[in-house]
Amino acid sequence: MIALDTTRCAYCGSCVSVCPVGALDLRETYLTITEECTECGLCLSACPMGALYRDVPQPKAGTLPIRDTYDLVVIGAGPAGSMAAWRGASEGLSVLLVEKRQEIGSPVRCAEGVGHEPLAAFIEPDPHWISAHIRRADIRILDSGLEMTLEAPQPYGYVLERRIFDRVLAERAALAGAHVVVKTSAVGLLREGGAVRGVRLRSAWGERDVAATVVIGADGVESQVGHWAGLDTTLLARDLMSCAQFYLVGIDIDPECNYFFIGYEIAPGGYAWVFPKGEGCANVGLGVQCDLADRPALDYLTRFVESQPTLARGHPVTLISGGVPVGLPPADIVTDGCMLVGDAAHQVDPFTGGGIINAMTAGQMAAQVAARAVRQRDASAAVLREYQEQWEADLGRRMVRNYRMRERFPPTQRTDERFLRVFALTVGGGK
Repeated sequence: MIALDTTRCAYCGSCVSVCPVGALDLRETYLTITEECTECGLCLSACPMGALYRDVPQPKAGTLPIRDTYDLVVIGAGPAGSMAAWRGASEGLSVLLVEKRQEIGSPVRCAEGVGHEPLAAFIEPDPHWISAHIRRADIRILDSGLEMTLEAPQPYGYVLERRIFDRVLAERAALAGAHVVVKTSAVGLLREGGAVRGVRLRSAWGERDVAATVVIGADGVESQVGHWAGLDTTLLARDLMSCAQFYLVGIDIDPECNYFFIGYEIAPGGYAWVFPKGEGCANVGLGVQCDLADRPALDYLTRFVESQPTLARGHPVTLISGGVPVGLPPADIVTDGCMLVGDAAHQVDPFTGGGIINAMTAGQMAAQVAARAVRQRDASAAVLREYQEQWEADLGRRMVRNYRMRERFPPTQRTDERFLRVFALTVGGGK
């Protein structure tokens, strides 16, 4: 029987195209081999990654081309991780940036909206990764009919092309000196006396232990680094938004306006959004509070699109889904030798669900503290806690404020002008 090495498979479909009996089937990132397989072996030579084998696995080719030891290892190449890697390399650290997916920036699990000023503080906006310049925001509370439009003489924000944007951030880290590897997963941490001292990696070349003075977990809402490090990152259902989003084409909307729709029936505990990505197309999605949803987020999204004539005539050419943490960060986001950043640390705005700038800010802060820890040769929690204290004194304070505002307006009571004003303040970038 032909078998599959999932660490090598790139899900390209070459093997499926040569199978004479239809025993191979590729569905997104899942390749299956059925009992119809005649073991003819045609798929073995067709596979460019050496992921298929007969009877016993083939020996691994070579080893993962990385060093045995780094000052800083960053797990996850999203905005938080790439920013941490770039800043760490810029500070003179030896840095390894690890991404489990074979392509940085894909799949996108984001509405892709971001403000101009906070983004420009990190990187000069570039037309290559900007889909739309936003000058207006239209906010509608469907339960009460209230509506507000925010205007700006200059672009107050953008809708990004995250597939390109994330890759650019990783490229910047690489150009600064960071070593970047893809299709490589962290499968555990190395410990010494209870402290984190490195990471175990798994790739097509097998497993490899890499020592590090500091490990930064930027591995998203599904973070395992925090769990392995002994940090309690469990989310309550009420503090997680279940989200689904279409990329719709063939719709007629203002290409410079972000739309927000608030209503318990369309998105209990959350809201729906329409973020343009050029003429006649937009990200159309919503998030629902997990403990309030009585059906999957995709069902809410489909019903919302069908209820809006402008959107109903569109065609979904992309569907993405994911979870957004909207609680406060865990009590501890650092421990001996390890820090968490971005979604892994629940550093998403509790009111709006926006997280790109928060993630980049946290990544930069963490890397700066990591650099000091390396220079002092002391990566204890006492030293690394400076990062958590900086976060809590800066954006962390805003998160606490916004979380309290969310609590002040229960999901069934987000219908009056007071809530509209507060929501407008947060999506408009109010301090």
